[in-house]
Amino acid sequence: MKKFLLLPVLFLFLASIFLRPVFAETVEELQKRINDLQSKITELQGQGKTLSSQIAVMDNQINLTELKIASTEQQITDLTLDIDTTTKKIGKLEGSLDNLTRILINRIKATYIIGSASSFQILLGSSDVSDFVERANYLRIAQTHDKRLIYDTVQAKNDYSNQKEIFQDKKKDVEALKAELEGYTAQLEQEKRDKNALLQVTRNDEVVYQQKLQAALAEQRAIQGIAAGLGRETSAGNINEGDVIGSQIYGRSACSSGTHLHFEVRNNGALNDPSSYLSGKGVTFDNSPDGSFGFGGSWNWPLNDPIYIEQGYGMTYWARTGWYGGGPHTGIDMYSQNLSVKAVKNGELYRGSIACGGGQLLYAKVDHKDGIQTYYLHIVP
Repeated sequence: MKKFLLLPVLFLFLASIFLRPVFAETVEELQKRINDLQSKITELQGQGKTLSSQIAVMDNQINLTELKIASTEQQITDLTLDIDTTTKKIGKLEGSLDNLTRILINRIKATYIIGSASSFQILLGSSDVSDFVERANYLRIAQTHDKRLIYDTVQAKNDYSNQKEIFQDKKKDVEALKAELEGYTAQLEQEKRDKNALLQVTRNDEVVYQQKLQAALAEQRAIQGIAAGLGRETSAGNINEGDVIGSQIYGRSACSSGTHLHFEVRNNGALNDPSSYLSGKGVTFDNSPDGSFGFGGSWNWPLNDPIYIEQGYGMTYWARTGWYGGGPHTGIDMYSQNLSVKAVKNGELYRGSIACGGGQLLYAKVDHKDGIQTYYLHIVP
């Protein structure tokens, strides 16, 4: 009878292993805090742009990433412990099932050996007719029950194999979580650098922050106006690749806090990343906290060496900070001690200006006649 009860006990034991929650309650609690912080960040981003609100957004974003790291680490810990514990239990249960299978097989053999005896032999071994009937019925019931028990045991072993495959998938989940953790860790370091850079550039001064913010937004509106054809432009005739088309304005100018060239590329009116057109070469990246990036084109550069990169294209640090109204930086900001600016390709040169920040932003445009136009902002003829 004890053997008959063994299999249900094993099934209950399996259920306790495989049906319990994989993740601890602490992960759920962390996720709730993550959701709350995300809502708070969204609310702060909808407020007016001030230095204090921007720092509040950054602080909450840092806290959010730290919570994501903690949640991911907890999931890895829970999964690893779960896998380790269950692997050990599966090993023991497999051994138990193997032993049970051998016992059942031997038992079936024994009952069939006894059952193969003639009814006359069973009768001779019985004390009376009632004993004979009981012995015959016992053999029949035992054989039927043992058949069912060995079948259920084999099914249980198959279930173990399926569960082992599931836990192999869990191991893959752990590797995916580790990769996710690396990403969050790198993100956290970047967010801390972003905050430090903002405080350094603005000197933690609201007035300085507002000046830079308004200048960036004004420049963005001016660039949009130029692309929409709102600038005052005049043709200066055809020019060749490498021809000097102007000079960087030295020092401050309209919508510019210092000497630099804003170089932009548009293809059939759509913004393109200039780094995919400019040829690879050695430049100095002065764009902390963003860091370096590559160049994959064939065009010569609009400036002479040595060239310094102040800001790249796309969602740069200042774009992430919201200085362009939530949009990307539309070109590459660069400068050189040699102020000359050159055309990167043959085309027709236009000189233009547009109102920006209480002054006139001066620029040049070259139409390359193949759908591509290049723009050179903050330069004089």
